[in-house]
Amino acid sequence: MTGEDALPEWPPGTVAILATPGAAPHAIPVSTAVRAGPRRVLLALARTRASLARLRDDPRCAITVLAAGDVAFTAHGRAAVVQEPMDVAESVVAVAIEVDELQSHADPRFAIDAGVGWRWVDDEAAVRDAAIHEALRRLAG
Repeated sequence: MTGEDALPEWPPGTVAILATPGAAPHAIPVSTAVRAGPRRVLLALARTRASLARLRDDPRCAITVLAAGDVAFTAHGRAAVVQEPMDVAESVVAVAIEVDELQSHADPRFAIDAGVGWRWVDDEAAVRDAAIHEALRRLAG
């Protein structure tokens, strides 16, 4: 891994950007990224997501996290479905990214004051999201 040896910690619900390969790169925001170890990230994707289909075809991916507390990195690795469907939500699958390379974007010349704010405005979606986060943390062990 370059730059750092292990993934830093970041707050639950931090918006991350998942980039997947294909004819052209494809990037989407995800709210479910959970640190599952020094070189492992877990996240949930809807079973209908194009990003999931892309990862099934080619597991190479990158996930970028920018959060308050000067957390700024891109993790490059390979993704694999680890639970399909998730126990807590039939419409999503749990995906693990095994990190091969960690690229730190930290720089003493700037500070990250806040990450992207994300909140559910639908009560059912908020409850479902919280259940997914908890299930991913359990999977992380």
